[in-house]
Amino acid sequence: MPQLNKVSPVVQVVAIGIGAALFFVLGRFVAIPSPVPNTQISLQYAVLAVFAVLYGPVVGALSGFIGHLLIDATWGIWLSWELATLVFGLLLGLLLVGNRVREGDFGAKAMARFNIGVILAHAVAWLLIAPVGDLLIYSEPANKVFTQGAFAFGSNAITTCVVGTLILLVYARTRTGSGTLRQED
Repeated sequence: MPQLNKVSPVVQVVAIGIGAALFFVLGRFVAIPSPVPNTQISLQYAVLAVFAVLYGPVVGALSGFIGHLLIDATWGIWLSWELATLVFGLLLGLLLVGNRVREGDFGAKAMARFNIGVILAHAVAWLLIAPVGDLLIYSEPANKVFTQGAFAFGSNAITTCVVGTLILLVYARTRTGSGTLRQED
């Protein structure tokens, strides 16, 4: 079984704060309107995915939950969607445990693993957690919440796969892999 990426607790706390702040800013000020009521095309999930990959499931879960809670605090708390974001960050972090992106390894195999993980985590969050939470917590109409969830799944999966992959590619290229340095004569 792969081991969790080793990140100190201090780094995790800092990453949670920065991740939540970035999630909030992108979600609050860079949200793209959509044709589905109360649903936007969101870029913040790409940044959340990067934090989950680099710092693990706890950072992914908490930075997403806190960031989403801050966004909704300006509009109205919608706990089922904040929990869906928590699940997305947690699940993606768990699916990508043992990745070597921080060491500069983000080749085709790692990229495929990332994109499959993104799609699976968004599917669980937006096709299951958010709509079922809306039904159980808020007694919303099923057709409404499953339409919103399906749109959120599709748009979030696409933006996270595209933007998240680009961010991780650039990040990995800035990292020096072990054994790549050699002494000059």
